Amino acid sequence: MNTPKVQTDDSARSPFAGCVILIGALLMMVFLIGFSIVALFRQFNAISKFTAEKPASVEVTSIENQEAALNRLAERIEAFRQQLAGDQKTELALAPDEMNLAIAAYEPFRDLRGAFRISSVENDTLRIAICFPLNGKPRLARNGEAGWINSDPRFLNATLIARPALLKREVVLQLERIEVPESTVPREFIEQMSPYRITERYLTDAVLGPAMAKLTRVGIADGKLVFTRIPGDTPSDEIGKRQVDHASRRFFLILGIVACVFLVFAGIVVFFGLRAKARRW
Repeated sequence: MNTPKVQTDDSARSPFAGCVILIGALLMMVFLIGFSIVALFRQFNAISKFTAEKPASVEVTSIENQEAALNRLAERIEAFRQQLAGDQKTELALAPDEMNLAIAAYEPFRDLRGAFRISSVENDTLRIAICFPLNGKPRLARNGEAGWINSDPRFLNATLIARPALLKREVVLQLERIEVPESTVPREFIEQMSPYRITERYLTDAVLGPAMAKLTRVGIADGKLVFTRIPGDTPSDEIGKRQVDHASRRFFLILGIVACVFLVFAGIVVFFGLRAKARRW
């Protein structure tokens, strides 16, 4: 008596298609991880060329014997704040010395002391001395440090050439250049740092946040930084797609290309697998 043969699907016995897709996925994952690590260390190496291991000293305006100037500044700022609550046009124009005095005197600006100082006004830009902390190259944590990965900070001791602007109810600085003595700052880094959101920390402040939200213009006139509120005037954000970091675009473009290649590869494998299965049937 002949025993009937049971037809077995060869594709069920052969894990070739599934293995190829799995291997392809693993290779893509390894490539993406490796590419990310290499890109990260290349970025840190580039940053180290125009940053320093130690912070520079940025001058802080002395408030000693400045009672008269402080009183005048306080009166003008308070008058501007009260006018913002009304419905008339109002503006506040501050010279560099007045802005530096405000940084030195007012508690909300304490984090800017020794790290941010307006040196001068040139045409429609500000020259600003900064000491900006950045993350350094990752390293294994030393004894007493939290976690197992840490880094030593780097400091951008530089002069910013920037134009003030409004961005979603926030005063920002559009960076034209970053000047570092004896170094050149790559354009990609400048575009990544611009807009410099120096007032982001004040969005939740009970006084400064609502005041910024009422501004309709920020600009420079007669050597002063001018904050303006014009009733019925809608502020226009000047930050556009052109200021998106080119390096980030290139990074995500490569990731997209790799993902598309993998999907095409997986589709081809599945397609030929289905064709082979169809022939057997």
